[in-house]
Amino acid sequence: SVPFLIRLFPDLLLTKFLFLNFLAFPFFVDLRRPELLLNNTVSLYLATEPDVTVGIWHTVPGSRGAEAQGKDQRWYEDALADAHPVIIYLHGNGGTR
Repeated sequence: SVPFLIRLFPDLLLTKFLFLNFLAFPFFVDLRRPELLLNNTVSLYLATEPDVTVGIWHTVPGSRGAEAQGKDQRWYEDALADAHPVIIYLHGNGGTR
């Protein structure tokens, strides 16, 4: 019956059940506080448009981990301006976008 339902409702089934974009995972975790999940990580927010704010996790590499211990958000912002490369990874689902 699944192939028949996919044939009848392709947009609904493929977007909702293939990607599961209505679930927020991991459950019961405050994603606004990444330092609880990952070492050397802070959450930054950028206002891209008048009503749009984008949340960003900034994680420094392990080689700078000892240097990042106990630093505030300003240190992480300054670390973005140094000569090290920045890798941008965009990800989200319906519950966390």
